[in-house]
Amino acid sequence: MAPSLAETPSIVKWLSNPMAELIWNTLSTNPEQKKELSDIAHRIVAPCKGILAADESTGSIAKRLQSIGTENTEENRRFYRQLLLTADYRVNPCIGAVILFHETLYQKADDGRPFLQVIKSKGGVVSIKVDKDVVPLAGTSGETTTQGLDGLSERCTQYKKDGADFAKWRCVLKIEEHTPSAIAIMENANVLARYASICQQNGIVPMWSLKSSLMETMT
Repeated sequence: MAPSLAETPSIVKWLSNPMAELIWNTLSTNPEQKKELSDIAHRIVAPCKGILAADESTGSIAKRLQSIGTENTEENRRFYRQLLLTADYRVNPCIGAVILFHETLYQKADDGRPFLQVIKSKGGVVSIKVDKDVVPLAGTSGETTTQGLDGLSERCTQYKKDGADFAKWRCVLKIEEHTPSAIAIMENANVLARYASICQQNGIVPMWSLKSSLMETMT
């Protein structure tokens, strides 16, 4: 009898890596949950549809509001996002999913409907930003990792109950002559693997935003 995939030498060697082992174990998700995750993933990438990123943090959205002379209050943030989520019907067919910030997930439109319900009533898939922003990575030259794994399982459990379908996590790699370093690559890869595993275990499809920070010397 031929050895199983997991018994072949190359796979055994691959699985000896902690990150790879974590990913491999994640694949043991029960069949029903696998189907649910697969269905959500296919809806996210439906043909001719895009993803609306409306997950600006309170600090980031402040810059947009200030640029039009508007105070950064919770009500103004709610109203701004309501404009996005209740846009003209001709926009609806082009948006298949919307990424929300924690605050926005629990806000409501003027008619009393939660924004999450507004999105789903149009057939959209709802995402939630779950990382806690980037922080300096010790032992590197200005490189970063992303925090937010602590308590992530509990947050995902709650977000799933509240109607979220998938999550977003951001990592940043610094592109310079001697970066990204092996340390930064491995650290961020491990963080992304742990994030993905936790999301899938809680019935949420993981999506990540891997951004490159291009230095002037590399332009």
